[in-house]
Amino acid sequence: MDDAKILQQINELAREEHELFERESHAKASETIGVTLDQCWDLLRQRRAKRDAGRDPDETQLRDEKTVEGYTA
Repeated sequence: MDDAKILQQINELAREEHELFERESHAKASETIGVTLDQCWDLLRQRRAKRDAGRDPDETQLRDEKTVEGYTA
């Protein structure tokens, strides 16, 4: 998946998450979308880092939920 497709998916998921919040039916569905958004952002960051390091960004892989949700700010 290239950067443009990842950003497109991020934008679509963010829009969907916002709609769910608006309808106040966001409990479980929003949580799932939030995890997927985190995974997409992580994938995009991985791709950019590989590219900046002169490596092939297509070597990146989507990380599992446990890994992505375990990050701290």
